[in-house]
Amino acid sequence: MKHQWWHEKVAYQIYPKSFSDSNGDGIGDIRGIINKLDYLKDLGIDILWLSPIYQSPLADQGYDISDYYNIDPRFGTLEDLDELIAEGKKRGIGIVMDLVVNHCSDEHEWFKKACEDPDGYYGKFFYIEDHKPGQPLPCNWRSYFGGNCWEPLPGHEDKVYLHVFHKKQPDLNWENPELRKEVYKMINWWLDRGIAGFRIDAIINIKKKLPFSNYPEDRDDGLSSINNMLAEATGIGEFLDEMANETFRKYKAFSVGEVFNEKDEELTDFIGDNGYFSSMFDFSTSLLGTNENGWMDPSLITGEAYKNAIFAAHKRVEGIGFLSNIIENHDQPRGVSRYIPASDLSDKSKKMIAGSYFFIPGLPFLYQGQEIGMENYAHISSLSDLDDCANADIYDALIKHGFTDEQALAQLAFQSRDNARSPFQWSANKNAGFTEGEPWLMLNPNYKKINLQSQQADENSVFHFYKEMIKLRKSAEYSNTLVYGTFEPYMQEQKNLLAYTRKLDKNMLIIANYQNDPQKVVLPSAAKKILLSNTNRSLDFNTTVQLSGYELLIIEL
Repeated sequence: MKHQWWHEKVAYQIYPKSFSDSNGDGIGDIRGIINKLDYLKDLGIDILWLSPIYQSPLADQGYDISDYYNIDPRFGTLEDLDELIAEGKKRGIGIVMDLVVNHCSDEHEWFKKACEDPDGYYGKFFYIEDHKPGQPLPCNWRSYFGGNCWEPLPGHEDKVYLHVFHKKQPDLNWENPELRKEVYKMINWWLDRGIAGFRIDAIINIKKKLPFSNYPEDRDDGLSSINNMLAEATGIGEFLDEMANETFRKYKAFSVGEVFNEKDEELTDFIGDNGYFSSMFDFSTSLLGTNENGWMDPSLITGEAYKNAIFAAHKRVEGIGFLSNIIENHDQPRGVSRYIPASDLSDKSKKMIAGSYFFIPGLPFLYQGQEIGMENYAHISSLSDLDDCANADIYDALIKHGFTDEQALAQLAFQSRDNARSPFQWSANKNAGFTEGEPWLMLNPNYKKINLQSQQADENSVFHFYKEMIKLRKSAEYSNTLVYGTFEPYMQEQKNLLAYTRKLDKNMLIIANYQNDPQKVVLPSAAKKILLSNTNRSLDFNTTVQLSGYELLIIEL
């Protein structure tokens, strides 16, 4: 594997609407990010991924783009972004934009022109099909947000368009080379502007199994999961290789893909030395807790399941390329609330899950607020407290399956994407220091207890633990081993013990007790030094150590 400029970096995702509001309108903005760059530099961040800030009606929080070349006024201006790029470079921080090209907004000029002339040039930028009312739709695919994937084309009673996400997000037709040229032109325009690269959204969806056809119904709505189609779609590599050649590879830009359903034999193509992307996210743990009942009955995520998932994911790509490692992002509930039982949630267990993922091979990503251990909402009193466009469909489905209002809201408090989108908790002051105005989304009431200001003053806080982890990964003595060293699971058969070695210049062992009860661990060789601990433990053992509940140790052997 060739060494790349981004291998030794640490990345951080910002959800701009909820990060920092500079003008008091209740919405985070670019100026707010600029104001916090010194904080991010102090934390140790090198790569900053911004969720979409393009012009958008925000039907899906900016993932419905109406103009790829402009910034939404709610977030600022192009000049603000240029300043952010320049100020980031001064601090050694590269700005990564979100690339959303499976779909655009129905308010984009392309779609407006397609509605004017469905059979014309721009009509071919989308999937537009003939359809008479009362007749079967072209296929029975279910949208990710619920309901069928087809919507009447505005102004045309005899035509429908495809949207695998929100109805205001018409899918772009990647089979059309003219559409692809427009996408590549836009990507290069941003790279010329000085950004470091892109996170690529929902990219696996750009290849459809054509012609349109039905799949077996898997719910009582008569529709079929979009995943059934994606499992049969082939040929996406032609699109992705062309995009990489026309854009990322020319600039040596960083690119990280949101990729699902990739096959083992495709991994080299995706993230090898000449892959389509620099990296792709490891979603192996994100998929835990799901079953055929979906939102109705999420499964408890165990330490064994978490351990086996991350170990399998990284053994799968060993020698091929880097994964980007996460605990959470804007599309998931808070990781600490998801992977740790509520009764065991503490600073100690939060540090345990942090240390477990952070030193796995690959590029560590933090999501805003993760570094202070932000949690899910404890309680939701009304659907109106939330914002995500997916909530209503989920709530309705739960009610139809016999849940009470209270039970349905409890499920949303546990699983809604809004958990990760609540405003960053900077302090215990008004509105958590996020805004002087009315926050666009309900704050988590626990901000009085969990906030950056209080944790900066506490050397034993979750925040300081993240700083120490980043410092260790970048240290001259241990960086080579932690970035490029071999990875080997250790004592994988020992229940609720998450342990692995990293070896190169140094011989390092990461061990975590993923349970509340203590357990004994026999080390592969004598401990030389404790490099990091979530209990401030001293070296009081040699080849056998008794770990307390949720204790984590980074040891040099």
